Amino acid sequence: MGKPLFYEILEKPATSCLIGICSAIWFYIQKKNIGYSHVGLSYEAAIEGQHWRIITSAFSHISVIHLVFNMSALWSLGVVEQLGHIGLGVEYYLQYTLVLVVLSGVLVLAMYHLLIQRFKLEYFRRVTAVGYSCVVFGWMTILSVKQPSSKLDLFGFLSLPISFAPFESLIFTSIIVPQASFLGHLSGIVVGYAIAWGLIHGMSNYWALSLLGWIVLVFIVSLKRSGALDLSFLEIESVTDPSLPSVRFLASGNGRTLRMSALPDGNVELV
Repeated sequence: MGKPLFYEILEKPATSCLIGICSAIWFYIQKKNIGYSHVGLSYEAAIEGQHWRIITSAFSHISVIHLVFNMSALWSLGVVEQLGHIGLGVEYYLQYTLVLVVLSGVLVLAMYHLLIQRFKLEYFRRVTAVGYSCVVFGWMTILSVKQPSSKLDLFGFLSLPISFAPFESLIFTSIIVPQASFLGHLSGIVVGYAIAWGLIHGMSNYWALSLLGWIVLVFIVSLKRSGALDLSFLEIESVTDPSLPSVRFLASGNGRTLRMSALPDGNVELV
């Protein structure tokens, strides 16, 4: 018999919190009948300044099957939190989860840009990606390098050798789930290898908190500028360098009115 769930949650606190956050967001999306076009990441939305979608797309899932698949894989990958003896552990997990969320989203946009501008594939201009798979594939890749003897357990009965899991899962999901984002999953793998091989390194609590602060600032500023959220208590003014925003708090107003002015419907990819 395995350990009681309560003890496993205590052993994977960060993973448990992330699963709780993604599940709560999925419940909210279902309750409010929010579509993928409202929260997903697309090239067209990004060039319009909606950079906040890099974050919302990562934590949003549209279907329960999409959520369960990603969270099942994430739960298995939570073993990273217990590997402090090989340089991983809870702090490492949180620090590089932040890196994976941001860089995988940026890399997806860079791939879209290349395909649209260089190869004239206009299809990718309006493709909208949602899901946590970029991060899941990133952690699969990191674990396959750092702990190749590990297994990836899915749904409690399917077990894959972690050393092959990233590419096995990439091919499997592309065949079984036609809407699965090949580029989204591939971006997670690329960033995962960059972290595992030390090309991206040096993260500490200080740098992680600094990165988090910049993410929050860019998130709020892009929300304000894109008009997706009515933040009437904030006013963004140009400073000496017009490319740098300054944020000023104003008198109280209705700053919690959400305006879901989505882009026209396009194609959706699950990540």
